[in-house]
Amino acid sequence: MPITARGAIARTPGAPASIEDFMIDDPGPNEVLVRILASGVCHTDLGVKSGTYGTEGFPFLLGHEGAGVIEAIGPGVTAHKPGDHVILAWRAPCGRCRFCRAGKPNFCCASLNAEKRMRTLDGQLLNPVLGIGTFCTHTLVHANQAIPYDAALPAAQMSLIGCGVMTGVGAALYAADVQPGSSAAVFGCGGVGDSVISGARLAGATTIIAVDVDPRKLEWTREFGATHGSLAGTKEARSGDAPLGRG
Repeated sequence: MPITARGAIARTPGAPASIEDFMIDDPGPNEVLVRILASGVCHTDLGVKSGTYGTEGFPFLLGHEGAGVIEAIGPGVTAHKPGDHVILAWRAPCGRCRFCRAGKPNFCCASLNAEKRMRTLDGQLLNPVLGIGTFCTHTLVHANQAIPYDAALPAAQMSLIGCGVMTGVGAALYAADVQPGSSAAVFGCGGVGDSVISGARLAGATTIIAVDVDPRKLEWTREFGATHGSLAGTKEARSGDAPLGRG
């Protein structure tokens, strides 16, 4: 039977989001209901709320980085069961389009999402950001968007893997194609930037230069694999880079 959840909803472009109760119908075929344990915060949601990406689709259920526990499954779901801890992924390749058949699921043109079964108390269908919606107590996603993880791992860190971490690591490994023994510079060392640094280290780069305007962030980058730091916008940054060493 439908449940009442609570979440951050953007009803009008540019207006403040509101914390509201909303309704979620039972999961449909190949769908799962997830109770959110933790959610990351990404600038993309601010863009959605402000209408930067267009004004169609309001009202939105904000959030697109999350980890939680499956509470119910729909017909046809065999890979999950209630109680499973899962990371939510906003990309779930269909496996059938021309890109998936060519072995390029990252270019999938028919990424899988749940049907819109969430609605405000005044009856408007909610559009979960990037097909997930994680600034809430519960959300409904396609079963393929739910990636199991060991329940002993911390939900807060796991929530970031679904977007920020895979974006940054993927940028280093696949977009930039960082090679062993090479050098890399990363400009901007927030969540995605730190993940780019991690990806460069995984790829075998031996010199990884972190560049940011915040000294604290430069210190944090050593934990992710940066070997040097450059404080942007200062004379010190122009006169030379400071080695950080491995964290």
